[in-house]
Amino acid sequence: MDRFTTLLERTLGVSANVGTRLLATAVTILVLLGLRRLTRRVFARAVSDTSIRYQVNTFAAYTIGAVAVLALLKIWTDGFAGMSTYLGLASAGLAIALQDPLTNLAGWLFIVIRRPFSVGDRIQIGAHIGDVVDIRIFRFIMLEIGNWVHGDQSTGRVLHVPNGWVFKNSVASYDEPFGYIWNELELLLTFESNWRRAKEILTRTVNDHAEKLSKDAREHIESAADAYHIKFSKLTPVVWTSMADSGVRLTIRYLCKPRERRSSASEIWESVLEALGEIDDVDLAYPTVRYFDQPAEGKSAKLPRSP
Repeated sequence: MDRFTTLLERTLGVSANVGTRLLATAVTILVLLGLRRLTRRVFARAVSDTSIRYQVNTFAAYTIGAVAVLALLKIWTDGFAGMSTYLGLASAGLAIALQDPLTNLAGWLFIVIRRPFSVGDRIQIGAHIGDVVDIRIFRFIMLEIGNWVHGDQSTGRVLHVPNGWVFKNSVASYDEPFGYIWNELELLLTFESNWRRAKEILTRTVNDHAEKLSKDAREHIESAADAYHIKFSKLTPVVWTSMADSGVRLTIRYLCKPRERRSSASEIWESVLEALGEIDDVDLAYPTVRYFDQPAEGKSAKLPRSP
């Protein structure tokens, strides 16, 4: 140690105290880097599940980083009393100069502690929707869905969202609290169609596809009732009837998992189209042009009398 500090003093012109701190800093960084590499190897062998291994590695990285910051501050300040004095003087300037990074850091603490979402959840924040694939100190990363792609499917783009957005935008979770969402499919029939028969076919079809989902969803809702005041009077699929400008609208409403919205809708539509294709008194409504031929329909014209 004495030889090293003497060498630094001769070559770089630094004092013995500064040389000792430089050496301690280098040793601390090397030890922590080696510890980080060792933990990655141990977790790679001990944990087989990729999701759990990712979470454990992330926690280990944050822990080692915090230890590194505290160790370096202790080395370059006169104990913890000097550290608190230094931090107190620097905090005022940092709060102004680093407003956005500090907001993002506070957002990261909020995400980690309060857990409005976690890695793997599908959320919407602001105008962006996607699956959370990583949460870092200053930002979280989402795999985008929607946008120009229909059916809530991935666009292939990655979104880097600042953590501070959780304080400025509402966060909508697709997976919290019970992992199901309501989906609706609309079918428009002509006024001349037998809409009651069509409604029976739609009800039977959606019950065949969504019966198991409703039972599973009820169990999840009951388990989530301890933390949220959530109550649905009806979880089974239902078909609603309403009027439209060009026909009778039948709306299918059912529960599905967020990532199965498009596939479940496709299965239901295929079954509905096959069933409706076998009957003659139900027709789908679509934009048409209708002409009125008064002489052919045998209606007398009501012309105004001349004075």
